[in-house]
Amino acid sequence: MNPPEPWNSPDIVARLSATPPNAVLMRFAAGERETGTGNRLLDIGCGAGCNAVPLAKAGWEVLGLDLSQPMLEAAQRRVDEGRLAEQVIFKTAPMDRLPVEDQSFDFIVAHGIWNLARSAEEFRTAVREAARAAKPGAPLFVYTFSRSTLPPEAAPVEGEAFVFTGFSGRPQCFLTEEQLIDELADAGFCQETSITEYERIPGGKPAILEGIFRRH
Repeated sequence: MNPPEPWNSPDIVARLSATPPNAVLMRFAAGERETGTGNRLLDIGCGAGCNAVPLAKAGWEVLGLDLSQPMLEAAQRRVDEGRLAEQVIFKTAPMDRLPVEDQSFDFIVAHGIWNLARSAEEFRTAVREAARAAKPGAPLFVYTFSRSTLPPEAAPVEGEAFVFTGFSGRPQCFLTEEQLIDELADAGFCQETSITEYERIPGGKPAILEGIFRRH
């Protein structure tokens, strides 16, 4: 699977390199660190490291995965500048074939990655891979496109339940809250918090579903 071409754009790499970390994620991760149950974190689709690097600074041992080499290079520069080489490693890997051992991570982050799946099959395989990587009891932080991004009359790709091309011209996943909860439950993640929905931002940014789940 090749990364979407926009993610290799110098302008987008620069913009995401300057993006602050997700504040909700950082607060929750700080609370998890206080429990002392483990510090291995998997950041699937880490991009330029906007979450991975601050999480490493906060004490997590991070493995960041992405397919975009320009993004990974930008992330590595941030690691080098912060002298965090012992805390974070980046690898090239797709969301649906994670190069990790079973039950090897204490925390899974899927921030803006599963919405890029081009089919329900790819989405479900990616979610199952995250479940495989997670230790029992490991939290999962999800940030993904909401169905409310699109008008109610928008039709999905033929044969798909939540894959649409109307937003960007490329197949992407837009789930309702109920679909997200059901899909994650099928893979072994139970809902821990209520789902927050962020409305679509004028200028093209999609509506977002954000929530915390936990591996059975």
